Amino acid sequence: MKIVNENVVIDGIDKTILGYLMEDAKKPILEIARSIGITGAAVHQRLRKLEKSGLIEGSKLMIDPRMLGYKTMAFVGVYLDKAVSNPQAVKKLSKIPEVIECHYTTGNWSIFLKILCKDNEHLMQVLNKDIQAIEGVSRTETFISLNQQIKRQIKI
Repeated sequence: MKIVNENVVIDGIDKTILGYLMEDAKKPILEIARSIGITGAAVHQRLRKLEKSGLIEGSKLMIDPRMLGYKTMAFVGVYLDKAVSNPQAVKKLSKIPEVIECHYTTGNWSIFLKILCKDNEHLMQVLNKDIQAIEGVSRTETFISLNQQIKRQIKI
């Protein structure tokens, strides 16, 4: 048994089930059950328990943004005039479809963003017309990702 926290206890079977589904969320439950020697109902029961505990947040289909023409990924540090601007800025940032992640951070920036754009020109438009136009944003610092080298979930 491995205690993840006071609400979640997982064993080797749970870890194996999660491993299969983290690799491929569409993997058939019966196939997983057969490979580890338990019933499909037992796998469903364990998954329900893990969902109830909050360990599993859900499953989703992942789309390759490059196939839709989004070839520029950038990380943007946002400097705000004052901390009270955070909630209003985040509310406005959430309306910009190219912003796919938004984090409050320690350090130099108030907010750190991950954005996807079709190209550098599109990125410049999003920065100048959308992000930097938000009241309270004093300036931004942008880093363009040339190539993502690692993409994985946390190991269980």
